[in-house]
Amino acid sequence: MINKEQHSSSFRDPSGYIYIEDNILKRKIHPIYFKQYNKLKNSSFFDKLFKSGLLIKHKEVSVSESEIIIQPEQIPFITYPYEWSFNQYKEAALLTLKLQKFALENEFSLKDASAFNVTFHNGNAIFIDTLSFDFYKENEPWRAYKQFITHFFGPLILAHYHGSEMLKLMGSFMDGIPVKTIASLLPFKTKLNPFLYANIHLLAKFEDKHNDDYKGETKAVGLSKKGQLNIIQSLYNSIKKLELKETSEWGEYYNKTNYTDAAFQEKSKLINTWIRNINAKTVIDVGGNDGTFVRQINTNLTQALVCDIDNNAVDYNYKQLKKNKEGYMLPFVLDVLNPSANIGFNNKERFSFLKRISEFAPDVTLALAVIHHMTLSGNITFEMSANFFASFSEHLVIEFPKQKDSWVQRLLKSKGEFESHFDFYTLDNFKLNYLKYFNIVEEQTIHDSERVLFLLKRKNGKT
Repeated sequence: MINKEQHSSSFRDPSGYIYIEDNILKRKIHPIYFKQYNKLKNSSFFDKLFKSGLLIKHKEVSVSESEIIIQPEQIPFITYPYEWSFNQYKEAALLTLKLQKFALENEFSLKDASAFNVTFHNGNAIFIDTLSFDFYKENEPWRAYKQFITHFFGPLILAHYHGSEMLKLMGSFMDGIPVKTIASLLPFKTKLNPFLYANIHLLAKFEDKHNDDYKGETKAVGLSKKGQLNIIQSLYNSIKKLELKETSEWGEYYNKTNYTDAAFQEKSKLINTWIRNINAKTVIDVGGNDGTFVRQINTNLTQALVCDIDNNAVDYNYKQLKKNKEGYMLPFVLDVLNPSANIGFNNKERFSFLKRISEFAPDVTLALAVIHHMTLSGNITFEMSANFFASFSEHLVIEFPKQKDSWVQRLLKSKGEFESHFDFYTLDNFKLNYLKYFNIVEEQTIHDSERVLFLLKRKNGKT
């Protein structure tokens, strides 16, 4: 008998759990969920959602009286809500509402509206928790309504008023941002908005009022299916209209770069040549801004991850990939100086960026115009950044802006009287430290610039 050891991220739902077998993710379904699963399967509910791209596809592996094993389509890299840009977050919220609407229309209901049930795959948001659907019960309100507010609507409203950084709160509130916290952070004027008052402020008051109901005497108010559908439609319309009220320094980075057109083309050509020579199919661009340089790669990439600290740049990238139907590309928000950590129970429910990217194991990592920010803004030594990249990169394409580069000069001048402390920022010192972890395959100065491009290969053995 094969040991189907429960995955550390999958213990909350009694209906079943996911596990890894031979590096393939599978899902075990317990008998308690057989009725729901069989009805969902036999009614073509699953098939319709598969065809619409709203639910991750799966195939049955085995069926017995004690368990059903299904194998979902494998997703190369999972991102979490606190790594999404504003418009990615919106899409995930709207997807969840579409699913609930479809479920209600087919006599089912989402029992779980966690943002962690959604990720991005092939250029779109997709729901990945196959066991989140339950039978609809007449006049029973949506049991996941409050969860939707704390996981989706609340964070998006906070981001609308206070900026995209609010979305990162989901990294601290895995069970959703408490309604009371959401209400307290919103401007007073939101209390005058009937929709926001009903779905946030009144909900917070109700929650506060019934916090001491230890005996469970509070009865849920009945709600018709039509009433539910009206609420869902109202939430959908409200979220669809939400926009950010913020600008950023880096959102249009390539419109104000210090590169000449010739230097830009030379850099792109070099990257293309190197990626073709190492036959890279998967790539991550760290600090990749709006995906400009990944789009210059003319080889057939199967998966390109593009992460950046700037929400607006990631959002722009996401809009472009939707427009161009670039399903191979996955943008997400990441601060390279503070990458996502392990969180959740026993710190094993949601995994760190480093664990996920190490398992993804990209053929090549691009680190273009990022080392000076890591070193001069983050005080990250060359040896530290070399160790970081070597922990997941077999090949590394890294760009080094020399001291005379205008962006480097700008960062150095910001150090004031401590500018001399960064005298170590030299090309020779960079190479000395990176050679501890990598071999130099190629080194090329970019003409008409103060930048040097390197193709590095990790020395034997991961760090």
